[in-house]
This record gives sequence, structure tokens and C-alpha cells, in this order.
Amino acid sequence: MELTTLKIKQKYKKQYQAGFPLLLKEAVANPHVLQEEGQLLEVVLEDGTFIGRGYYGEQNKGVGWILTQKEKEAVDEKLFEKKLMIALGRRSELLASEDTTAFRMLNGEGDGLGGLIIDYYDGYYLLQWYSAGIYSFKETIINLLLNSTDAKGIYEKKRFAEEGKYVEDEDFVTGEKAESPLLVKENGVTFAVYLNDGAMTGVFLDQREVRKTLKDKYSQGKTVLNTFSYTGAFSVFAALGGASHTTSIDAANRSKAKTEEQFRVNGLDPAAHRIIVDDVFAYYRRAAKREENYDIVILDPPSFARTKKTTFRASKDYGELIKQTLPITNSGGLIIASTNHAGLSKKKFLSFIDQAFKENGHEYEIKESYSLPEDFVTHSSFAEGNYLKVFFIKKLT
Repeated sequence: MELTTLKIKQKYKKQYQAGFPLLLKEAVANPHVLQEEGQLLEVVLEDGTFIGRGYYGEQNKGVGWILTQKEKEAVDEKLFEKKLMIALGRRSELLASEDTTAFRMLNGEGDGLGGLIIDYYDGYYLLQWYSAGIYSFKETIINLLLNSTDAKGIYEKKRFAEEGKYVEDEDFVTGEKAESPLLVKENGVTFAVYLNDGAMTGVFLDQREVRKTLKDKYSQGKTVLNTFSYTGAFSVFAALGGASHTTSIDAANRSKAKTEEQFRVNGLDPAAHRIIVDDVFAYYRRAAKREENYDIVILDPPSFARTKKTTFRASKDYGELIKQTLPITNSGGLIIASTNHAGLSKKKFLSFIDQAFKENGHEYEIKESYSLPEDFVTHSSFAEGNYLKVFFIKKLT
């Protein structure tokens, strides 16, 4: 395929020569050459200096990705095969694991293929396409997976509708269809996942190390409140770690049945735990009036959430969330504060935590912190890709 020359403004020279992989809209000097998503690009500075080769694909702030910085390397099947083989090799230990059968196999730009994510679910591969541009290479990538792995079946999620939203469609691609639910494991704990049931599968794989730490080190004998609980994964890990009781709260109606299912597939009685469909902030107000307290509170909100009663933006409201969490957290208790919002820096997040404790007159100690697990490989020149920030905060007074 013929290469289109895409020019980068000179003022971005240092950033791109350092390996920055995303083709930012504002960095492009000749956007008129971008005609059809998937077109192959030769990326140069305005003075003609070679930067790399990649493709055109609209995604968030970008218009595509650089896939190689080698002048003699083409963007073709050989390149995709090389990237995939390296990614598989990096996960060889996880592939051989019997205790963990769900993890990230290829993490976009971290593995050199910006715009594509591949997750592994016990022999099934789930591909997530983030632009029509990367989707144009679907046949090549599917064939490589079929020829290079023992894939039982392949599923996909197209995430390039308006504002990067999920495209409602049949997600099964080829091979053998998975059971629904498909039972997978994470550190010996079972998850019921659904590969062909909307945008989500039922578990966020990036919290693997956090859940393990909660279970192994902190849960024994504790009362646990899991807010924004989704399908209750943290609650299940806490219960299996010996928590005396868990409460799970999420505003989505389907969260209750999904959480009950996760308890049952692990041999736990969901009736022994509280699972509530409610707005978290409304629940907090009632809990405070009842003088209800917990030993551990888990905060893992989405970057943006809206209910009939409240609107939550992590970049603006996370400090207030912590402030409202403190009155229902026992002295000596633990708040596990997590955000996946790339735009909320670690420094800003820590300032929210510090301010919330000080304004409520409490001292604290950060016991542990986590970012993405090893299978979520990140790109050294693309800080936005290392989005996860988690702090285990002990309320001292």
C-alpha cells in the first residue's frame, strides 16, 4: 500500500523523537492528507526528518499511531506478527498459569500496536478495536492469532462509535463459541464473564494485584464496604480473605444479580452479604445518620458517572468522595482509593487524599500503592497509558 507523508510540526520534534507514539491532532501540520482511516503513513517533521511509520485512525485526541521508528521497517503483516509474538512471549508465564486464566495479552501502544487491545479468557481471545483505522487490519490480525496460538475462539468489541463508545453488534468472530457465562480464574478465584454481552465482560483485569492484596493481607475479620462495586469482584476477594461481612453498592440495576452470581460461582452464599442498588453518595448520607462504620472502604469509581441524584467527575470530585468516606471509616480502618482516569495525575490524586483528610481533621498513612500489573505493558514515552493509581490509606485518627 502506498505511504502518505504526514508532517509533524517542528515544535513537537523533541516529543516525537523521544518515541511518543500517538499522532496528536494538534501536532499534525498537513491534516488534509488524511483521507481514509487505515491509510499507511510515513511520519516526518516539517523539515523532512524521519519520525516513523504508522496508520491513520481517529481515537480520542489522536489521528493515529506510530507503529515503528525504523526507517527500513514497513507496516505490514510481518510487523504485526513480530509485535504479536513479542507480546505472547511476555505473557508466557501467565499463559502457563492454572491459577490465573484471564489477563491482558496485548496492551495497545505498550506492546507497539496503538489502538488495539487483546485480552485472554481461558483460551478465548477478545480484541478491542479503538478506531476504524486499526479495524481495517482485522483480517491480518485475526489470521495471525489463529495461526500463532491455540485460540478456542475469537471475540471483538468495536469501540469507535461516537466519542469512542462501544458499537452494539455481534461480538463473536470465529472458532468455537464460549459458554455464557465463561468461568475464568484470577489467583485461584473464579469469575463469571460474558464475552458477547455488551461493552463489558464482567471484570476489570487491571485490578488483579489490588484484589490479591486485599484478600491476602487485609480482609481477615473485617467489615468491608465496596462502592461502585460493578459485579462485586472486590467483595468476593474480601469474603474469601476472611472478611466478616461485605456490603456492595452500585447504581446499576444489573449489578445485584451479577454480584450474586460472582459469590455463587465461588461457593459463597450471597445472602450472607449485603448487595445494594443505590447511588453511593445517597447511601453515604443514610449510613452517616445511622452511625454505620466499616473497617475497609473500597473506592473504585468510573472517571465519570451520572445518576438521577448526582454527577461524579474523578478529576474534580474525588477529594469530596474521600471526605464523605471518612465519617463511615473506623479509626485504624483502611480506604482503598483507586482511579483509572488518565487525566488525573498521581500528584493531583495524592493532593485530593491529603486535603480530604486534613479538612476532616484526620491523620493518615499510605500503606501500599499500585499501578498497572505486568501484563498491562506501558510505553515509556506515553505516560497517559499508565493510567491506574491505587492507594491503600490507613485512617490513623
